[in-house]
Amino acid sequence: MVPDLKEYDYLISTLKQLGYELKTSYGWSRKGEIFVFDLFRGQWIHTTELLESPLKKGRNIPLIELSKIYVGILNYEDLIASKLMRGSGVDFEDCLLLVKTKKEKINIPQLRDHFYELASYDVNPDRIRGHWDSFEKKLRKEGLYDG
Repeated sequence: MVPDLKEYDYLISTLKQLGYELKTSYGWSRKGEIFVFDLFRGQWIHTTELLESPLKKGRNIPLIELSKIYVGILNYEDLIASKLMRGSGVDFEDCLLLVKTKKEKINIPQLRDHFYELASYDVNPDRIRGHWDSFEKKLRKEGLYDG
């Protein structure tokens, strides 16, 4: 995700100069390379718009900072909520694994409230809220949440 729109445009221009091509809706790769990486513009991840900028303190986890590049990872709350918004089986499994490995850093009731707030902006919030219900059942089954 590249929240700053000018930086996004500059990055895409640079990638094109380096021979990268758009392979999927958001995925970039060079011919002959096996990796495709997604770049999202602004505060959007697929069809989910984050409520706050991931550049805001606490909204990302720093990974590396070079002289002109900062790479951060979405905080767990936004990462899980955005994946649950899509609602695919793989996304649910990814979220479950993240909760298993980072359980002490994830507040499930706070995550639920954040997810519900994101869902409230969807055209069909009741359908999207059902994703949380399914996920919560998985959490309970795995013994990761008893609230």
